[in-house]
Amino acid sequence: MSILSKYLSKELNTLLWKVEETVSTAESCTGGEIAATLTKIAGSSNYFKGGIVVYTDESKEKFLGVNPETIEKYTVYSEEVVKEMVKGCCEAFNTTYAIAVSGVAGPTGSLPNVPVGTIWIAVGTKDEVRTYKRTEDETRERNIEYATTDALQMLYDFVIERHQEEQLPETE
Repeated sequence: MSILSKYLSKELNTLLWKVEETVSTAESCTGGEIAATLTKIAGSSNYFKGGIVVYTDESKEKFLGVNPETIEKYTVYSEEVVKEMVKGCCEAFNTTYAIAVSGVAGPTGSLPNVPVGTIWIAVGTKDEVRTYKRTEDETRERNIEYATTDALQMLYDFVIERHQEEQLPETE
């Protein structure tokens, strides 16, 4: 876990406790790293309801309700798929928010139009989802580390934005 990921996890801990909201994760290429980072902080059981590693198309469809036609049309490494993963994850775990990740961490697994290092990240609710596409290939370990950090930052920013009118906890 990077220092930044650890910091973001602590900040999310404080924030999600304060707003009394919950989060779940649906991970493919990060293999559970986001969930592991969130749960390394004491008290995470108050807002983290669970995570699922959905490494295959079949598991994305079966456990998150991703439409097979979406995968066929856009590939499993697409913005459209991670959006459906977020919505399915919120539904499956009954959470306020979800984080979803799908991509090619490497060093193999690329498709003609999807090079190694392409990782789609989505955060949101069942009604609103934001996405980000990573495209840098920094080695498998770093691709996973950077995607984890990006996902946590995206969630933090999303929650802050949704509650900007309220009195939120101060950050360090």
